[in-house]
Amino acid sequence: FQFHQLLPEFTALENVMIPAYIAGKKKSEAMQRANELLDFLGLTDRANHKPAELSGGEKQRVAVARALMNEPAVVLADEPSGSLDSKNKAELHQLFFDLRDKFGQTFVIVTHDEELAKLTDRTIHLRDGLVEHDSAADNLTQTELPSQDVAE
Repeated sequence: FQFHQLLPEFTALENVMIPAYIAGKKKSEAMQRANELLDFLGLTDRANHKPAELSGGEKQRVAVARALMNEPAVVLADEPSGSLDSKNKAELHQLFFDLRDKFGQTFVIVTHDEELAKLTDRTIHLRDGLVEHDSAADNLTQTELPSQDVAE
């Protein structure tokens, strides 16, 4: 989501529907799901607006809706709030947890934002490509820890 990659000639609704079309879903089914997602994200009144008519936060939420369109089990997000102001950033962070709770999806978020990292269920810190700290290990005894071997 770092860059929204919304297609400028399509409305927010159409941008959200594109993955469903690629998956071969019927237009009515795609539209129903897209409207559900846009409603959940507070964008119902912006559905017929093109990206140039949307704020940065709105574009970000359209991109989130598009990513969720085909109900993936896992959503990968690379610096999802990097281009947002503090208000929209806080709203997006809360949105990830709301989406997790409502749709049961797992979010793998790559971020330098420690505020966001502190909110997550599990945090893995990497340094130079190696695991420096895994918060899941904090709850395990030393004998239960998984191997930290790294394949070269």
